[in-house]
Amino acid sequence: MKNKKVFVFDDNTDILELCTIILEDAGYEIKTSSTSNNIIDQVLGYTPDIIFMDNWLPDVGGIEATRELKKHQMLKTIPVIYFSANNDLKSLAEEAGADGYLSKPFDIQELEDIITRHLS
Repeated sequence: MKNKKVFVFDDNTDILELCTIILEDAGYEIKTSSTSNNIIDQVLGYTPDIIFMDNWLPDVGGIEATRELKKHQMLKTIPVIYFSANNDLKSLAEEAGADGYLSKPFDIQELEDIITRHLS
């Protein structure tokens, strides 16, 4: 069976490294990016099964990037999980049109659970 592909957008390299270690360990393929510029091209180039989107990204923020994905004919069905350390995460995720959210700091089990939930 082909490994599921996860794309993580976050400008914090520690978070990207952590996600990479956790998810590769759990058997996922993972790609990371520290910017959501050219979000459509980035995602089309990898065709992930699920996307994690940070709120605070340089230039194009997470909300705008998520909305662009959700407007795109080929990409709008990919689940986008909004993840951030904001107190207001639920309403930010709703505003962006994300499919779910995960607050930081997260634990490993939460990360794996949310992926399993959205990919099953």
